[in-house]
Amino acid sequence: MNNMMSDKKVIALYILPPLLLIVALIYIPIIMTGYYSLTQWDGIGQMKFIGLDNYKELIKDGMFWKSVYHSFLLAVFSVISLLGYLAVSLVLSGKVKGANLLRKIYLIPMLLSSVAIGQLWLRIYHPSNGMLNYFLSFLGIENPPNWLADPSIVLYAIFIPIIWQYAGFYILIYYAALKSIPPSIIEAAIIDGANPLQLAYKIKVPLISGVIKVTIVLAVVGSLKYFDLIYVMTDGGPNGASEVMASYMYHKAFRSFNFGYGSTVAFSLLFICMIVTWLIRKLTNSSEEVQY
Repeated sequence: MNNMMSDKKVIALYILPPLLLIVALIYIPIIMTGYYSLTQWDGIGQMKFIGLDNYKELIKDGMFWKSVYHSFLLAVFSVISLLGYLAVSLVLSGKVKGANLLRKIYLIPMLLSSVAIGQLWLRIYHPSNGMLNYFLSFLGIENPPNWLADPSIVLYAIFIPIIWQYAGFYILIYYAALKSIPPSIIEAAIIDGANPLQLAYKIKVPLISGVIKVTIVLAVVGSLKYFDLIYVMTDGGPNGASEVMASYMYHKAFRSFNFGYGSTVAFSLLFICMIVTWLIRKLTNSSEEVQY
């Protein structure tokens, strides 16, 4: 009995430091953000409690809903891109010549900071000296678009480097999951006459369905709270055409010095992410996962 009590004390001693860090760095800031969202505050002067006025203003804020739409559009593109990542992983997990080299190449974006990636793509998209417009001009296309200054295409132009940035991350996850499938299952399917296509979508994909569900949640939630490349490449412009929820929150809090309203946007973003995560889990848990 004494040994059990001693073991529990040791376990509690090991758990306490990370638990305190989680409370201090995650839960307390969330509670404080929720409180700030009920105030009018410039971040420096006196704080004034105004109740739900910020949330009433948020509901009528057209730019906020525009940023919500852009964030969900990025989430849709991110989920669609998972199909491409999965296809590449399926190819790399087979007996492909140069697979080791390709795996290393796909990981390169993960080694670069978001600022470096943003600067790289700013040069690619440059209207006069950019590689992309130079290539289009070489093909005979006159007056190629100004990718980051045209409100109708700027959002999609930014989606491409964002998707490229995380390609290696998701390919690595899928590749590891595919390699964890017991070889005996693959061999049995081949003996039964399964061709490579049947092997992929009837055997391998169902066996890693749990991993696919996790990556869907990561892609959607990551897209909803995405900020880095938007800030580096366009800062939400032109005229809010590439504004997303995180960048809108930043502009309200740190550019307009309206920390109360910025906290309202941040708390709404948290709430939306929680709801979307719950919906995805409910939808994906409707069918049983394949076990092996």
